[in-house]
Amino acid sequence: MRVLMLSWEYPPRIVGGISRVVHGLVQKIASKGNEVHVITCWEMGTKELEKDENVYVHRLHSYDVNANNFVDWVLQLNYVLIEYGVKLINETGKFDIIHAHDWIVAFAARALKHSYTIPMVATIHATEHGRNCGIHSDTQSYINNVEWWLAYESWKLIVNSGYMKNEVKCVFNIPDDKIYIIPNGVDLNKFNGYEKDIEFRRRYAADNEKIVFFVGRLVNEKGVHVLIDAVPKTLHYYNDTKFIIAGKGPEIDHLKWMVYQKGIAHKVCFTGYICDEDLLKLYKCADVAVFPSLYEPFGIVALEGMVANVPVVVSEAGGLAEIVDHGVDGMKSYTGNANSLADSILEILHNPDKAERMKKKAFEKVHTIYNWDVITEQTLKVYNDVIEDTKRIGWNLPSIKQGLDNL
Repeated sequence: MRVLMLSWEYPPRIVGGISRVVHGLVQKIASKGNEVHVITCWEMGTKELEKDENVYVHRLHSYDVNANNFVDWVLQLNYVLIEYGVKLINETGKFDIIHAHDWIVAFAARALKHSYTIPMVATIHATEHGRNCGIHSDTQSYINNVEWWLAYESWKLIVNSGYMKNEVKCVFNIPDDKIYIIPNGVDLNKFNGYEKDIEFRRRYAADNEKIVFFVGRLVNEKGVHVLIDAVPKTLHYYNDTKFIIAGKGPEIDHLKWMVYQKGIAHKVCFTGYICDEDLLKLYKCADVAVFPSLYEPFGIVALEGMVANVPVVVSEAGGLAEIVDHGVDGMKSYTGNANSLADSILEILHNPDKAERMKKKAFEKVHTIYNWDVITEQTLKVYNDVIEDTKRIGWNLPSIKQGLDNL
């Protein structure tokens, strides 16, 4: 099978969670004997065409024209994707399926689908409606419409959680049988070779302090402000605690202001951007990994915490609630509730035996359910079902020449 994957991010370009998901998926698909091509954005230090193990990665420069805004830049990107996609198909042959990831590549995916009569599936990783708790501006309305259009143009949709299935059904009025739930996976070998590094740990916390760790984009939807609101109560009942917040984003100045206003700056460390190696080391040094999102379609960071063998605390937002069984393989808190979040953190800090049991259960779960081999088989089944459907109904758009001949 020849698979064409369109995604605006692919390692080393990591903007959100899509990059890791696409990478994990395409590597497994290709390892099963399929020919996989990923068309994505160019990133500093990368080649425009290279083979990432068994996957062909095509990294494209957008036009050398300054876009007025992000939406304009996305349109420019899609023109480049179409130009390159046409050339790739003409030179190497037709693909069996196109897989688009989110609205940012919708125009290119649709154009290639109809130009070459290739069935298309799409993964909706998140929605504009969900990220903003509704549609409140013209830009948000535009993105929401493009998302609906991508869903309409796709033969089948893939979402990563039951929560996202319900959201997509309600927001876009999509029939139930068009949507497949396939969870995201995580690299089960991600932390191989990494153990707790005491000297590294001392950069961030004293030996007597427990580390509560967050990593993610510093945006409102990730709920870092809720974590900061939970710090005073946590310290009141367990003073030997240090909060490490890794990541960057537009909320960082406001979050730092909150910390200083509360007088807890000596107990909260903002690392900013950290390299992958330091991130892995921090996970292995952490005593609790916390993800207090207000909106989270899935929550791959929680899986990384489980693989790192760190007890996790998550909010009940979206897909996170489906990953963790409260008190069994992690702790859950009420979304947006700092008091509840502090209680969940304290439950782990005060009960090390329970924390060990939850870590073990979480480690078993992630290896059983969120395994890329299982997820890849589910994805390939969607591809094959779509291909068979198109053959069965004789899906074929008439060419322009055929249309002229019929006049």
